[in-house]
Amino acid sequence: MKFEDTYLSDDILDALYDMRFVECTPIQEKCIPEILNYYDIIGVAQTGTGKTAAYLLPILSLLSEGNYPSDHINCVIMSPTRELAQQIDNAMQGFSYYLDNISSVAVYGGNDGNRYDQETKGLRMGASIVIATPGRLLSHIRTGNVDLSKVSFFVLDEADRMLDMGFYDDIMQIVKQLPDDRQTIMFSATMPPKIQTMARALLHNHKEINIAISKPAEKIAQSAYICYEEQKVGLIKHFAKTSQLDRTIIFCGKKERVKVINRELKRANINCLEMHSDLTQQERDDVMYKFKAHIADVLVATDIVARGIDIDDIKTVINFDVPNDAEDYVHRIGRTARAENSGCSITLVSPNDMYKFHEIETFLGKEIQKDTMPAELGEVPEYKIENKKAKRPSRKRKWSHKRPQGKSKTAKKEKTKTPKQ
Repeated sequence: MKFEDTYLSDDILDALYDMRFVECTPIQEKCIPEILNYYDIIGVAQTGTGKTAAYLLPILSLLSEGNYPSDHINCVIMSPTRELAQQIDNAMQGFSYYLDNISSVAVYGGNDGNRYDQETKGLRMGASIVIATPGRLLSHIRTGNVDLSKVSFFVLDEADRMLDMGFYDDIMQIVKQLPDDRQTIMFSATMPPKIQTMARALLHNHKEINIAISKPAEKIAQSAYICYEEQKVGLIKHFAKTSQLDRTIIFCGKKERVKVINRELKRANINCLEMHSDLTQQERDDVMYKFKAHIADVLVATDIVARGIDIDDIKTVINFDVPNDAEDYVHRIGRTARAENSGCSITLVSPNDMYKFHEIETFLGKEIQKDTMPAELGEVPEYKIENKKAKRPSRKRKWSHKRPQGKSKTAKKEKTKTPKQ
């Protein structure tokens, strides 16, 4: 579908034309009509699929019609990180170029007092759209800087990451400040039970849009080592000795393990940094700056950086533990082989993770190469898949391309939303 075939406003289409955006991505094709028809949305799609435009474009189009209070906040977009908030704000500036009546303010963490004052001014003046991290917005709410009583659109971008980072309580505190008849839009890269629970709590008369995850790029050389848990750190040190740790991200499932691995690698004189949710925003910014500037060769991280962070020169991704599912695996190794570069991924598979790794291979439709462990690290376990109860296959919803029937714009504030004519 082309953007000109949607019901976006002419000003939005002009901006898209200037930006050379012609064709909708699959998530945009599915979401834009439903949001324009005032449905709540839960969208499941990876980073890089165009989901930011999938919600920004229809929201901007609706706001441009002028049926919303000009002196109040009409839309709140929640982001798990400062970096993603900045990316959303940049996209908004481009899409809204011809919309004179739309203003925005980005609200995210940091210790800059001048920035906090600027945020306060923008919030009190009633910016049309607020793009915020949960903790920072909650801080402004508690100090009385923001009135969310007229919000019509509430967006949770990368909702799974927000929950992983412990923002559930903050989000629910913010929701209490919003009107019940708002339109709520959630995007998540995965659909675990905790996201389904949140969706049931926040969404009404919603549409679920699930875009199938893509396979890893062919440019990524994927391999694995079958090993015992206690052999993993030794294997990483072996990679360092053989110069395999240049521009490398090592992913771990838990922050406690990140700290241990980082400490062990530093003892081995490996120039590395750690990234996890215990760090302050300033500390995270410093880590990312040093890694991007090649001050450190290795970044040991939780999945907090598996999505949304663009570093084009990563050569190697190491999965210290096997990701929980194929989606997380694709996100992790997708940090390498970017911008026409090639790259490699290495997954360390212990006996407890063999079944999960086998499921990933099943999804990929191929067997990942198993490399031989260095002899000095000792014997390794046999790669053996135990039979487990098969997971229930997910249902794939069949989507109708028919435009829903009948409702006027003035009905958008009703709790049970029906489509726009």
